[in-house]
Amino acid sequence: MSANGTVQPEQSVNVSPKTAGILKQLLVKEGDAVQQGQVLAYMDNSNLQGQLRQAQGNLAAAEANLQRVSAGNREQDTNQAKAKLQDAQFALRQAEDDLQRNQALYQSGAISKQVFDTALTTRDRANSQVKQYQEALALSEVGARPEDIDQARAQVAAMQGARQIIQSNLNDMVIRAPFTGIVGRKFADPGSFVTPTTAGSAVSSATSSSILSLASTNQIVAQVAEADIAQIRIGLVTTIQVDAYSGKTFMGQVTQIATQSDVVQNVTSFQVKTSVSDPQRLLRSGMNVTVAFTAGELNNVLVVPTGAIVQQDNAQGVFVAKDKGSSVFVPIVVGTTVNDKTEVKSGLTGNEQVLLSFPPGTRKVSTPNGG
Repeated sequence: MSANGTVQPEQSVNVSPKTAGILKQLLVKEGDAVQQGQVLAYMDNSNLQGQLRQAQGNLAAAEANLQRVSAGNREQDTNQAKAKLQDAQFALRQAEDDLQRNQALYQSGAISKQVFDTALTTRDRANSQVKQYQEALALSEVGARPEDIDQARAQVAAMQGARQIIQSNLNDMVIRAPFTGIVGRKFADPGSFVTPTTAGSAVSSATSSSILSLASTNQIVAQVAEADIAQIRIGLVTTIQVDAYSGKTFMGQVTQIATQSDVVQNVTSFQVKTSVSDPQRLLRSGMNVTVAFTAGELNNVLVVPTGAIVQQDNAQGVFVAKDKGSSVFVPIVVGTTVNDKTEVKSGLTGNEQVLLSFPPGTRKVSTPNGG
């Protein structure tokens, strides 16, 4: 049993930066093998370096402010507040003494009321000054308010976030391989302006805005006929013939079987993917191949020619010869197909004459491409 197919990479992507910019350095060339995470290129990051230094300065200032607010006032500040309070208290006592003397003089008529009122105002101002310095000293001894500390912490968090964003953008200026593979094509040189690629999974859609295309290990994608898909299983050994290398054989194994069929020109088939051993890296994406599936041998079982099996009334079967040249459709349950023979699990006894020609309008069961 065989089928036609093509060589395709397991993964392919157009590598481009996350943000538009100038390509500064390209470290690989077409055909290079790269490992996942390997640095492929560097983007110009000069603008971001300046932004990072500014963000680091803003963060340092916010952290210093938080430390100052959390630590409270210095001992020198508290001592200075005490000294100012003492001076204000001394001035208040002096003002009160002056007021008492002026009050006696005013009552005796020795001074005018204007002079007495001036002494009264001086005493009131001194008293207000004492209260002001008392409150200042109390605040100095208590320290910063909790809401002031919370605000300072919030400023530090905001500055940390700003720095992290810029650092992340700087990290994105280093272009790394998303998976292990081969550099297929180069689309840009250092100094080129490149942008994020929207169709990142299709190499053919790459434009000059991408940096390069990257393809992973090759695989074989074949179309297997509906009649044979039941014989395909994961791990089945395959023999691969490539049109470009006549007489050379590659080996592989089935790795994936499609769950959804493809219908082309009323022919139903299923996509089957196989691995391929190619240590010399001879295979190129798009090469045409023929895949032979080793399904085994049919021993001691009832078989019919695969070409004799037809589809009628939603059932598979064969036409069996009757008397006087007539024929009758007999439904059968098929098993494994090897080459041009298919196992019959039930429906025939083995004594029937199976026909290879069919009445008009009968739909023949699809057979593998090329086999």
